[in-house]
Parts: sequence; structure tokens; C-alpha cells
Amino acid sequence: MTTAEATTATRLAGRFRERYETASAKHNSLLCVGLDPDPKAMPLGVSVRDFLIGIIEATSDLVCCYKPNIAFFEQHGAEGWTALQDVIAAVPDDIPVLLDAKRGDVGHTAAAYARAIYERLGVDAVTLNPYLGIDALEPFLAYADRFAFILCRTSNPSAGDLQDLMAGDLRIYERIAELAREWNHAGNVGLIVGATYPEEAARIRAICPDQLFLLPGVGAQAADIEAAVRASLDRNGGGILVSASRGVLYAQPVENGCAVGGWAEAARDAARGLRDAINAAR
Repeated sequence: MTTAEATTATRLAGRFRERYETASAKHNSLLCVGLDPDPKAMPLGVSVRDFLIGIIEATSDLVCCYKPNIAFFEQHGAEGWTALQDVIAAVPDDIPVLLDAKRGDVGHTAAAYARAIYERLGVDAVTLNPYLGIDALEPFLAYADRFAFILCRTSNPSAGDLQDLMAGDLRIYERIAELAREWNHAGNVGLIVGATYPEEAARIRAICPDQLFLLPGVGAQAADIEAAVRASLDRNGGGILVSASRGVLYAQPVENGCAVGGWAEAARDAARGLRDAINAAR
């Protein structure tokens, strides 16, 4: 086991929801910063590892969670996997890490994915695809101290091609919300609800009044923060993680003469602005 693996394997303390709520209260934040390293948009001469650790150091008092997307690391092979481990290890222990992996496969394969994500990488939560049903999700849900966010109503433009189809009297995304509520026996199931669709978010919140929502689509996808937040908040004025990636990471574009150090300051300003806008909508 590498040093990074040992660090991530021991960094967890308590259930994901408790850790999210603690970080949210401490930092007065519902902002989840996505860590999606795109070499074409990053400052020249800065490695993926150093870039993302710089982002974490600049924003860690402004967030409730970090969300690395595994695809942006896997594309670099073994070097990317090592960078992902280092980035996870760099997140302060009081801030949970949500791995955006969207896994969803038959049971024995899902069990292997769960071991890789929870035991090897040591993250607190993961995104999952419910298309194969509960047997593809159970290996993840069996880790009662970890958390799973289920794809429900996604933020991309063509989401409605399948998600708006009718399943009896319900749209498919509404049926997924019902299932997610049923699957939440251990209190470790949340939903992914695109901030770009606030009306649908309100319907899902009515079905799942107490579960956590991950809200992608803020920033680069230009979601209406006020509408999305107000539609998604739970009865206590929380229960959401508003996710922004490109709008924070690349707040100072490379083509504008990105100097070493300047990108971190720009990311901090962007994160603070988003956090404050989310809070203003609460």
C-alpha cells in the first residue's frame, strides 16, 4: 500500500452525512467543488496533482465537499491514478470526498468497484447509475458509513430523452426518486438532480423530503442558482451539495495569461462568490 493509499484509508471519521453537515456548518457552505483536471485549461507547466492540491488549499474553508471525477484521472493511466490518490489525501480530514464515477454494473462487478472506491481510494461517497436496479447498487450500499448519490434527473441537455419517459403514472426520474427513497434503509442514499431543472427538482424533493441532493450544472452549465437552490432545499434549509467544477477551477483562463499562483486566487474568488450566491438563495 502506498503512502497516499494509507492516508486515504484512514482519513474517514463518521458517516458521510454527518461529516457533510459538520463541514457545511463550519464553512457556512453548500458548495461542492468538482475536481475535473483538463490539461488544456490548466496553467502551463503545472501538473494535475499540483494544480488540484493548489485548488484545495485555496478553497478548503469555502466548501462542504470535494468531488473528483475519476475519468479525468483515468485518462492518464497509472500516473493519473497516483495523482487521484494524492489529491484525495490532500483534502482536509474534516471535509468529505465524493468520487464522481457513475458506476452501475452486475453484482460481482459492482462489488469489485465498491472495494476499489471505498477500500483502495478511501473516499466517503460515490455517484452511481441505477439503470441495472438494486442488485448493482447493493454492494455499495452495504458500506453503511459511506454514501451513494443515484443518478435521477441529470443536468445535461438530452436528459429528458429517457428520464422524462412515462413509467405508469410517473416519469422515469420520479420513479427513480421513489426507488431511492425505498433503498435508503441505512440513510446513505442521495440523488443527483440537475440544477438546470428546478421544476423537476421540486418534484423530486416532494418525493424525497429528507435525502441529500447533489446539484450539478452550476457555473459552466449556467443554471439559475436561486431557482435551483430554492427548489431543492430540505425542510431545514440544507440537504444539498451544489456542485461547480469548471467555473471554479478555470476562473482565470489560460489564454488570459495565467500566472503561477494567480489561478488559485481566481479559484478562491469564484468559490467564494458561488458560496455566497447559494447562501443568498437559501
